[in-house]
Amino acid sequence: MTTHFNEFNQPIGAALPKWKGAKYPDRRSLIGNYSILEPLIAQKHASELFNAYQEAEDQRDWTYLPYGPFPDLESYVSFVRQNEHLKDAIHYAVIDAETKKPVGTVALMRIDPANGVVEIGSVTYSRKMQRTRISTEVMALLSHYVFKELGYRRLEWKCNSFNAPSRAAALRFGFSFEGIFRQALVTKGCNRDTAWFSMLDSEYPEISKAYNNWLDPSNFDDNGQQKTPLARVKP
Repeated sequence: MTTHFNEFNQPIGAALPKWKGAKYPDRRSLIGNYSILEPLIAQKHASELFNAYQEAEDQRDWTYLPYGPFPDLESYVSFVRQNEHLKDAIHYAVIDAETKKPVGTVALMRIDPANGVVEIGSVTYSRKMQRTRISTEVMALLSHYVFKELGYRRLEWKCNSFNAPSRAAALRFGFSFEGIFRQALVTKGCNRDTAWFSMLDSEYPEISKAYNNWLDPSNFDDNGQQKTPLARVKP
């Protein structure tokens, strides 16, 4: 992009004469080959999600989230009810297209249509979908929705700086590391330094191509194992 200068010959930034803002996400479902993202509804999804989360051998998956673990179904249902009708964040249940069962949740949050910025957050995946094609397809569905349908300029990913799996996932999915925001939050009574990652609209076409190449059925053997990792097909 070409830098724009004001009348005093001071650099301001790239001019965006056609920019009119992005669209606000609606509550539609996003449908893929392996998964469906449905707006999260307590009555429809909470019980099966709670059961899916119980399949983990311990509670470590909740370590870096600002909520959970939940001691019983009632407390989880109450949590979902508090979040199911929010305008920001918009929470989705991740549905396994084969079993038709919810296996995790994810959200679009910190939604800023005026500046074209939105974040993928509240990523809470059960063991039923970790390390499956579903997790990558969720990123493909959300990034396509954000960039191609809603017209955003920037997609963000943030996590606790100690959350090594989340940081690795961000890089695998094509996000660029931007740095550490020190003492950004207080979470569960502890300081949280936050690692920031971003993906730009100009980068998305090549990243989308990498998602599609990886998700193609030809990239998997008869046992469902990948032939080429996403890290190798990324641009």
